[in-house]
Order: sequence, then C-alpha cells, then structure tokens
Amino acid sequence: MKFKHAHRPAPRLPLIIGRKPLLEALEQGKGVEKIFMLRTATGPEINEIKAAARNANIPLSMVPIEKLDGFTKVQHQGVVAISTQLEYVDLQNGISHVVEQGLNPLFILLDGVTDVRNVGAIARTALCCGAQGLILPTSHAASLNEDAIKTSAGALTKILLCRVPSTPQAIDILKLNGIQILGTQMKGSVPVFESDMTGPTCIVMGAEDTGISKDVLKRADQLIRIPMAAQFDSLNVSVATGMILYEGLRQRTLGK
Repeated sequence: MKFKHAHRPAPRLPLIIGRKPLLEALEQGKGVEKIFMLRTATGPEINEIKAAARNANIPLSMVPIEKLDGFTKVQHQGVVAISTQLEYVDLQNGISHVVEQGLNPLFILLDGVTDVRNVGAIARTALCCGAQGLILPTSHAASLNEDAIKTSAGALTKILLCRVPSTPQAIDILKLNGIQILGTQMKGSVPVFESDMTGPTCIVMGAEDTGISKDVLKRADQLIRIPMAAQFDSLNVSVATGMILYEGLRQRTLGK
C-alpha cells in the first residue's frame, strides 16, 4: 500500500498591496516584514518607499512581475509587502534599552540563517537562557512568518528584534558599545566552556552550510567551538545555539 505525504499548506502571509497603502503603513509605523518591488517601477512614491525601507532597515527585493503576480491577482502597482505582528528596533536603541534596565547585554547575531523554524527555535532558547535580543541583518536573512512565530512559542514577540543592513554594520555598533564578538566555528580555537561570556557578549551563529562570513572570521574577538565526542561535522544551528547559550547562562549564574 502506498501512502501519500500530507502537504502542509504554506502559512498565509498578510499582504500590503499597492503604493499608497504601503506608504501609509510605513508612515503609521505598522510592522512591515519585507517589501517586493517591480524591477522597472518608477515614480515619486517608489522613491519614497525605497527611502522609508532604507531608514527602517526593511528588506527590499527588486523582482520580476511574475513574482508579484504570484502574490495577488489585485492590481499591485509594482509593490507588494508582507506585514507582520512583530516589532523591530534599531540595534543601538536595543543595546541602550538593555543597558538602561541594568542588564548585562547578551545578543545573538544571525549571520545568514534563513530557515524560519531555526530562527523561531533560536528565539525560544535565547529568551529562556537570558539573551535579550536577536540581531537580524536585512541581507540574507529569513522573513519571519507565522511558522517562525509558532516555532518560537511566542518568544519572537517578547525578545528584542534588531534589524541592521548588514553583519559588518552590526559588528561596528556592538564593538562601539563594548560588546565582545564571539564567532562560532567548527574549528574555532576556543572550546565554548573555556570562553568568557560573563561580560557584554554577542554570539554570532552562521548558516549550517556555509558557516559565519569572512567579516566575522576577521573581526571576532574569539572563535569558539562546541567539542563533540563523535567525528560528525554537523549540528543543527538552533541546537548549537542552545548549547552555547546554556553555557553562557551557567557562567552568568554561577560565575566563570
């Protein structure tokens, strides 16, 4: 007997369709996850949308008309955006908020992690282990849809979500605020339990296939690794994040 695999429908995406509706949403500060714009779109409103997206660090993709038509049959005027219930903050504002609360900063920077379920799982573990924020570069980042929120068990609505244009810009801001950068790498020179996460720290997690970027490799204060008993070259990124964060929690609770 043959069994058919059940195909789970993709989560519905709340859309903002058209130039004026999107501009109104941006002006009112409503949550916008990502903007898709026709490559050939022109006009004053298009320029306003581009500027607003740039100022708010909202990912903007220039796409062919087939992509937009795949979202909706409604007249889209060359612009479709995905709205979100999540709130994003500027990274500097996020750091200042944590410091003003008298907390010891602990952030996670996701460098090329694009699987939404992994991001959701990371947010859930991060919140449980005392991290205050996730940093999400708009380049090569996941769009946080209903799947991500569900996987996070609501953590994505409770943890600080900081959007930045790129990983290097995030590192610049973190270092200016005295936050050490711990890059994670299979061949990192420092075992995670020998690192020091008792001070202001940002842990950088890379994609499972490519790892952290060259910018992180060059500029990290330390490259840490998770020692493993077996010669197996892969850990799921959300699992690896949980293992590192729990060591951070242990250090911050019991001391180095």
